[in-house]
Amino acid sequence: MERFGFVGLPNAGKSSLYNALTGGSALAAPYAFATTDPNVGVAKVFDDRLDKLAAMSESKKAIPASVQFNDIGGLVEGAHSGEGLGNMFLAGIREVDAIVFVLRAFLDDDVPGPTDPLDHLRILEIELSLADLDSVEKQLDRKTRQAKGDKSLLEDVKLLELAKASLDEGTPLYRSDIKPEDREALKPFFLLTNKPVLAIVNIDEDQLDQVDDIVAPVAAELDIADVFGACIQLEAEAAQLPADERKEMLEGLGLGEGALPRFVSAAYHVLGLRTYFTTGEQESRAWTFRAGSLAPQAAGVIHTDFERGFIRAETIQWDELLELGSWAAARDVGKIRSEGKDYEVLDGDVMDFRFNV
Repeated sequence: MERFGFVGLPNAGKSSLYNALTGGSALAAPYAFATTDPNVGVAKVFDDRLDKLAAMSESKKAIPASVQFNDIGGLVEGAHSGEGLGNMFLAGIREVDAIVFVLRAFLDDDVPGPTDPLDHLRILEIELSLADLDSVEKQLDRKTRQAKGDKSLLEDVKLLELAKASLDEGTPLYRSDIKPEDREALKPFFLLTNKPVLAIVNIDEDQLDQVDDIVAPVAAELDIADVFGACIQLEAEAAQLPADERKEMLEGLGLGEGALPRFVSAAYHVLGLRTYFTTGEQESRAWTFRAGSLAPQAAGVIHTDFERGFIRAETIQWDELLELGSWAAARDVGKIRSEGKDYEVLDGDVMDFRFNV
């Protein structure tokens, strides 16, 4: 399961966001380092396509896709050199697949630190970039010495020099002009700023009518990422309510479904994750696969036997299936396609695999 790490200054709202998404009970306290060990939880990916398929099939249960979120803890200025609990937190970030910046915009006299989300972003990017620069310099020194006897390592040296040039200027790799293929080749070096990023700006309840204005400068500055605004505390409280009461509360505040479902969906997609569905009387289920996966690989998400013994996949897009009313009806009018091993699975496919082992 792909993992997203919450990264922010102390008391920016990371633990509250974790609780809102996972239904957890992580300590959210107005003092630094309330979180010392990463909290790990799983959040459901909200997808109304699944609900509609389950209703069509009269399924006994619906099982959504999910992603893992890690509440890592607060970074402080100097974390790259061990300030605060920097080394431990940086190690926690290194283990995740993508970074979610949690940036504070709310006012609270009991919570120390800046209230401008751009200040938060600046500090976080500096710390992550300096940590990467230190790592790159050490790896570059080692690779340069090794390359004297092994010319195959010269490509690694070239890649690390590209990364160093960007980091020397204080530019995180996700903002750099390094080519996508070179960014991909840098992945084995486990650099923090080579990960995909998103950001969520944490506002107060009385700032809800200003959310677009508050988020706009961050979105302009971090133009390579999706940026969301949310009153995390309010949505964390709503998350503790039964579904109907939660919906009533959020709609009463003019928030619709809330920001967090949209945020989770964006987090899910930022790593190139997509969804296909299976549906029937017993259950309807959303399955996660990588964009570009072929049918046997997607089948293997269910069970390795499905991939090993793959014969074919019967498939139809979810909206077309809903329009026809049932799998049997779609088959009767010839709308169920039979796809082989070279079929590239599409987001929203409803699939039934045939296999033999």
